[in-house]
Amino acid sequence: MPRHLTPAALGRIAGSDRRTSVLRRLSVTVVAIIAAATMIPAIPAQAAAFKVLVFSKTAGFRHDSIPTGIQAIRDLGTANDFAVDATEDSNAFSTANLAQYKAVVFLNTTGDVLNDTQQAAFQTYVDGGGGYVGVHSAADTEYNWPYYGQLMGAWFNNHPAIQQATVRNEDRAHAATAHLGATWSRTDEWYNYRSNPRPNVRVLQSLDEGSYSGGGMGDHPITWCRPQSSGRAFYTGLGHTQESYADPNFRTLLLGGIRYAAKATNADCRPETGYTTLYNGSTTGWSQAGPGSFANSDATLTSQGGMGMLWHNAKEFRSYSLKLDWKLTGDSNSGVIVGFPATSDPNAALNTGYEVQIDATDTTDKTTGAIYGFKAADIAARDAALNPPGQWNTYELLVEGERLQVFLNGSKINDFTNTDPVRSLQQGYIGIQNHGSGDVVSYRNIRIKELNSTPGSTSALRGVGSNRCLDVNGASQANGALAQIWDCNGQPNQRWTSTSAGELRVYGTKCLDVNGAGTADGTAVIIWDCNGQNNQKWRINADGTITAVGANKCLDVNGTANGTKARIWTCTGGTNQRWTRV
Repeated sequence: MPRHLTPAALGRIAGSDRRTSVLRRLSVTVVAIIAAATMIPAIPAQAAAFKVLVFSKTAGFRHDSIPTGIQAIRDLGTANDFAVDATEDSNAFSTANLAQYKAVVFLNTTGDVLNDTQQAAFQTYVDGGGGYVGVHSAADTEYNWPYYGQLMGAWFNNHPAIQQATVRNEDRAHAATAHLGATWSRTDEWYNYRSNPRPNVRVLQSLDEGSYSGGGMGDHPITWCRPQSSGRAFYTGLGHTQESYADPNFRTLLLGGIRYAAKATNADCRPETGYTTLYNGSTTGWSQAGPGSFANSDATLTSQGGMGMLWHNAKEFRSYSLKLDWKLTGDSNSGVIVGFPATSDPNAALNTGYEVQIDATDTTDKTTGAIYGFKAADIAARDAALNPPGQWNTYELLVEGERLQVFLNGSKINDFTNTDPVRSLQQGYIGIQNHGSGDVVSYRNIRIKELNSTPGSTSALRGVGSNRCLDVNGASQANGALAQIWDCNGQPNQRWTSTSAGELRVYGTKCLDVNGAGTADGTAVIIWDCNGQNNQKWRINADGTITAVGANKCLDVNGTANGTKARIWTCTGGTNQRWTRV
């Protein structure tokens, strides 16, 4: 906040002869000017791209780094075109006031800082599209508000003494962490959390507990992000010390988190588990086909010359989710090629598979997100999700049978089904293209998750048609609780274990059950104590359908909205009857 001048200072401005009426009038004028200046933010709202509110109220321990942190965020705003307001007044959490901000930063807050009305306003704000950024002891805040715990990710448990530790940067595509190497050694106060947030968030950084004393989590996330309804959330456990806010690497991390939450940059922050690394520094299992090559440095592949292709020849994949991070330089050209048979000829791969295009500019069927030459992306959805050249993006290519869905930074932008008898997405090799001289594209963190179910596997079941997960209504564990579809969230009521007996178990002891052992179309699907009866046995088929053994009908939903009830129905092969493990 700007400092007010004292009367003595005003006297010095007015001159030494305070009896002169002209100078008295000048003094009054100066006071008016200064008073007006205190009402003007450092960056006028109309000149900034967006506004951020920094909230630092404490009802418990108070960090002496709070003033330094506020100033650091103000500095970031000045340098990066966003305005910053700072407050410790909980009355700022009203629907009308929050509407002016793209993100709210909880900077080292502690304790119970919002009343019920303020909590409701903030929940409406975030779910309606606003952003949340939590820093360090934001995890030591609002323990009695379940929504806040979900939003922030995991509450504080305890911490050892301040010391140096090694941070593993798991995601180097997010704007908060793309500037960092694979590891980062720094000094801070390292929180242990009451639960592991990984099933519900995208972990960006974790701690190497072998590098310091006092870690008690094993798998130890420390920075993460997640979508929250129409809004976004970002949290980092870093930021206890004053020195942190002078560290350029930490300031860049904080900037990336703020920009993500404010929707000034995009990232895939959906929870991610069960993926196998194909490339994260090692090119074992990869071969170059055709001219050109990829340089391999800092766990990053960068294209050189071409037209060629680096392809993963170690294994053929069929139904799978492939994720990879990519970045263009200028108006460059590349693509990810899927569904081709083993070949050392890149042109043969293009003629028998499909290329998911990466290109800053071109016709709609040959630009980023297109199935090259076959189907344009949803351009409006693509443009809303795309980061420009010079920034990292993340693709998910979801292959199920002959269907290929493309997700860009977590948003679906294309949905294509192969009908060409010469091609098949079930042939399964994948490659990345080096297009030619001047086309410079980089790739990081190529990983894959195979979707075929095996006995003993536990995961969510996502509806192919709805893109929502099979869920137990209200997270109930009572016999008779209805099965439905809901936004995938990784919670226990969406985690299904397939057993060798053909069961689909949830909570360990409850089975997916056809109500009353019914066989008629429309019979409800519920959960019940596992009893070995045929109405609790299910057959998971290669095409993604799931057959109720006792009724010989398919697990089906008649709709795509949250809360749509699961049922059995005569098998049709429609997308409302197809499921995939996620």
